[in-house]
Amino acid sequence: MQELTFPAFDNPAQFDAFHDDTAAWRPLMEALVRAHGWTGDWQPAGEGTVLVALLGQVQVLKLYPPFLRDHWAFERGLMPRLYGRLSLPTPELLASGEAQGWPWTRMSFLPGRLMEAVWAQWSEPLHLRALRRIGELIREVHALPVGAQASLAPNWGDFIARQRAGCFARQQRTGLPAHLLAELPAFLDGPIPSGPDVLLTGEYAPMNLLVDEAGELSGMFDFGDGLVGPSAYDWLGPLTFLAAGRASRVQALFDGLAMPRPAPDALMRLFLLHRYSCLRIQLRDVEGWQREQNLSALAQRLFG
Repeated sequence: MQELTFPAFDNPAQFDAFHDDTAAWRPLMEALVRAHGWTGDWQPAGEGTVLVALLGQVQVLKLYPPFLRDHWAFERGLMPRLYGRLSLPTPELLASGEAQGWPWTRMSFLPGRLMEAVWAQWSEPLHLRALRRIGELIREVHALPVGAQASLAPNWGDFIARQRAGCFARQQRTGLPAHLLAELPAFLDGPIPSGPDVLLTGEYAPMNLLVDEAGELSGMFDFGDGLVGPSAYDWLGPLTFLAAGRASRVQALFDGLAMPRPAPDALMRLFLLHRYSCLRIQLRDVEGWQREQNLSALAQRLFG
């Protein structure tokens, strides 16, 4: 791979532009495939955070920029902990390595349709069934031992402290309405959900869940955003993207979780502190959320 120099980026924005230009990064994938002698056709795939290619429709190759090495390490560690231990498939880690400081993983391909592609066409009973099933899946993962995976994640307290410190700037940058932004510092002073450390995949969102033709969950993938911390952090994806403020859907998820709900304000704080909190995206299906009087009212609508 010496004939090709992998690029360096000063900031994530530069990588994002590179990521969106398939022609720019195709030579990197070709060099990696050629260097390891992998056979079969390959093609770019997905719109994820890192560079992803399908190898012969049976394997997936993910290439991470150097500044996301922690995401690579966490996903590489979590895949073997999940594979074969859940009631639905997750990818099998086949190989991993590094090319000029760019970590990569090769894993098995999971068939199925993205939940995101079919969710809007489903009936409400199917929505409720899926949310209960997601709750059960979360419970399965959170029952697994954390073990050495904790060493691959930031300390939860340190992580939350950093999120608190940067929360106002992030919410301002991502378009939180001015009247909600004004009360944010005082609102964040309250408690967030707590509990024992569990394996957090950071997902359970429709972009990372697969379904079959009958609408049953058939796979889950993409764990680079994972952490180790309290269970409630993993509830936020399905609560925002899928439950979308509908009380019956919220209840269906908690029926699957078989856990009591935290106070809505506490969940709202955790939502605002999430690593990728961006309400205009995560609440895209919650009509008129921007007009809620205050953050507590919005919390009640979403999680009450």
